[in-house]
Amino acid sequence: MYRKLMIGAALAALTAGTAHAEAGDTLIRLRGIVVAPNETSGGVVPAFPTEKVGVNNSFMPEIDFTYMLTNQIGAELILATTKHNASGRTGTTGSIGKLASTWVLPPTLTLQYHLMPEGRIRPYVGAGINYTIFYSEKASKGLVAAVGKTKVSMKSSFGYALQAGVDIPINDRAFFNLDVKYIDIDTTARLATTAAGVQRTRIHLDPFVFGVGIGMRF
Repeated sequence: MYRKLMIGAALAALTAGTAHAEAGDTLIRLRGIVVAPNETSGGVVPAFPTEKVGVNNSFMPEIDFTYMLTNQIGAELILATTKHNASGRTGTTGSIGKLASTWVLPPTLTLQYHLMPEGRIRPYVGAGINYTIFYSEKASKGLVAAVGKTKVSMKSSFGYALQAGVDIPINDRAFFNLDVKYIDIDTTARLATTAAGVQRTRIHLDPFVFGVGIGMRF
């Protein structure tokens, strides 16, 4: 009897982390993310047509919700907001350095395919759409000192998103998550300045988003 109990306990320990998401389940993940723009830009026109703009990386938390439509297909809504600085790279804008800052809110909806939903390691891939909103845009002190009072605005963006990740079970409900996304984000930054008039630059942000975190199945 004791031997049977020991065997049963051992089997339970071996299979404790194998419970898997099924149709109708909701998965909630909390990740720490690095948003790394893979940016290119046009010139700052009309005044500085050959000068480019760069955008910095940002670190923030992210939360997402996945609803499993079937055992292998899920719909995920990704929510996070990050702050980024735009800086000049060369010439006059390069000498100014930081030109402006903005907060970015890019709600993203992906449709995921879970390759091995009953496996010990559960990879998935996804694709979907993204709508990016820029808010709280602000000119830098250096830009204001160089060209006077400046109003900054950035155009919202609509694009696609690609995703790949893996869930690794901790127990029957909790799991460890690794995730990477590529998000298509294009915007036009408009700088209305006192001394130089209205300047515009087209920026392709196209960030990679690297995430690591934990999730729960409900």
